[in-house]
Amino acid sequence: MKLQSALVWSGVALAVQCGAAGEEAEPHPRVSRDAFEARLPFFAHEPDIPHEGRVVWEEPTAHGARSKVVYRGAQGFLVPAYLQIPAHAETPCPLVVLLHGWSGGKEDWWTADAYISGSEMRTALLEAGYAVFAFDAAAHGERGAEIDYMNVNPHDDPAAPRRRNYFTIAEIVTQTVKDCRRALGYLADRGDIDMTRVGLLGYSMGGVETMLLLSMDDRFKMGVACVPPFLAPDWKPVDPVDYTWGLGDTPLLMLMGRQDTLYSEAPTTASFKAYFNPKTARMVWYDRDHQLTPIYVPDALAWIKEKL
Repeated sequence: MKLQSALVWSGVALAVQCGAAGEEAEPHPRVSRDAFEARLPFFAHEPDIPHEGRVVWEEPTAHGARSKVVYRGAQGFLVPAYLQIPAHAETPCPLVVLLHGWSGGKEDWWTADAYISGSEMRTALLEAGYAVFAFDAAAHGERGAEIDYMNVNPHDDPAAPRRRNYFTIAEIVTQTVKDCRRALGYLADRGDIDMTRVGLLGYSMGGVETMLLLSMDDRFKMGVACVPPFLAPDWKPVDPVDYTWGLGDTPLLMLMGRQDTLYSEAPTTASFKAYFNPKTARMVWYDRDHQLTPIYVPDALAWIKEKL
């Protein structure tokens, strides 16, 4: 196992070097540390409010029982989630929280051939002995009632009546981050999760949320952020680059696509060099677009095994 890890991470080092070998670029600008700290109260959660978590149903699977659970979120909504604990696992066991992307849902981690290769990633984690927990982001999946069951994407039909799109990206991300912090309270209440070994893995919007959570909640011990946009007008004030102030020495792996149209390799690599601790952070570039395909799964799993 140690030899395998060494081989994987020598490949990571090469990937980082290759990613930085292109044109020189300036890092994306970020806000001051004071401005970063001034934002943190907007993500505060209230841990003393009862979580009211309960199991709705449970089904046996080849990789361990999957439970549908609900718990009380930050704004009072019930948050639907899936919890799956590996078959024959000794409890309490380590856990990885899985965060889906924009317009997706928790189902993406249980759906074969999903855009984010979620089923492949979840199965690899379970087979490695990690429990997994995934919930619907605000306004996504089963939480569609929050937006009158409309699509989260802006409705751009010129013939349709004008209406507000209910929530901005920033509002959804902020709410989801708070709900994720509340989820840890529910998981701690259960007693079958090792709360000293909880990590994060997020894809796209979930990658953004991973970076934000690692910057403000030390209960998460490490993270993997797949294809998060570093800087985009629609994301203010939740641009991930601004939250690099809070990452410190927390292990973070970033898995990126060179052909992704949501960011560019040169300034992203320059930002990584400028704002991240090279001893605890890694960045891997694939010749892919925003859909990495299952190619990312072995690298993500190796990082989790090493850091969690």
